[in-house]
Amino acid sequence: MAKASKQLDLLVVDGYNVIFKSERYMARMDRTGVSDPFEQARELLISDVAAYAKGKYEPVVVFDAANNVSPERPYTSKGGIRTIFSKTGESADTVIERLVTEERMVPHAVTVVTSDSTIRATVGGIPVTKISSDVLVHDVDVLAHEYESENAARQRQRMTLEDRLSPEQREKLWKLLGR
Repeated sequence: MAKASKQLDLLVVDGYNVIFKSERYMARMDRTGVSDPFEQARELLISDVAAYAKGKYEPVVVFDAANNVSPERPYTSKGGIRTIFSKTGESADTVIERLVTEERMVPHAVTVVTSDSTIRATVGGIPVTKISSDVLVHDVDVLAHEYESENAARQRQRMTLEDRLSPEQREKLWKLLGR
């Protein structure tokens, strides 16, 4: 008999609210006016949310399409992250509230990431957890630092065959070589 997989909690991220809370994302803004100024910041946020949510959440990032260069953006899924742009005339707040309401009807636990006080007030209650954008930004910064440290340590490692073998395998090799 196959084991039923546990349903992950839904993580709903107020995309632009998080972007505007962090220099990490604001530094990626294209200020040349040539292309969509938010493109790189959104891509980095989506990547960061994927790392943050891995194995713990089913993530959805919601963006307000009203002020985008291309307001008619499709619903997309990239790297396991659902990305939703609100429709023209609809705010991201409305989309977030709708997602949370739908999940509460199931009932299914939801975590909402925003610092928008209106959203935080309207989506409260069980089973909804609210996290401020600053907390997500901090947690992502910690994850990024840990990744960079681990990557730097791996790059400093010697990559000889001997270094890649377990102590038991190394002992057998030495015996074969007569050491």
